[in-house]
Amino acid sequence: MTAEQRTPRVWRRQNDSSHLAEPRVLIRVFLGPDGLDGAVAFYERLQAVTADSGFDFGALRLATVGAFLLIAGEEGELAPYRDTSGTLLVDDVRPYYERLLAEGAEIVVPLRDVPTGAGFNVRHPDGTVVEYVHHRPTTAGD
Repeated sequence: MTAEQRTPRVWRRQNDSSHLAEPRVLIRVFLGPDGLDGAVAFYERLQAVTADSGFDFGALRLATVGAFLLIAGEEGELAPYRDTSGTLLVDDVRPYYERLLAEGAEIVVPLRDVPTGAGFNVRHPDGTVVEYVHHRPTTAGD
């Protein structure tokens, strides 16, 4: 089954990040297309936690486990995301977007809807590229 034929999945223990008092920092881990399940198990054991989300983003499969965002796919699909140092899960991306624009940061990927809510990628003045996202329930309630 190809990625285009697969029904997109979205599973989250908590589907709304608007309650967050501070950002959740996620370290990105890039994996081959068959590496997600093994990596989820490893990071669960390592941190003594369970995965709290899993979702598809185009041809990529993602999961969050503790402090890690696992991203699995073919190298060609992963390549555009490798320059991003990390992901910040925040209560609302809009104030961050406005503050970063005011600070002169370079928007790499404009604010857009994503399967889990909304997000954007930005290059900070020091050159670090960071993804900012917030989660909201899907129309199906996921």
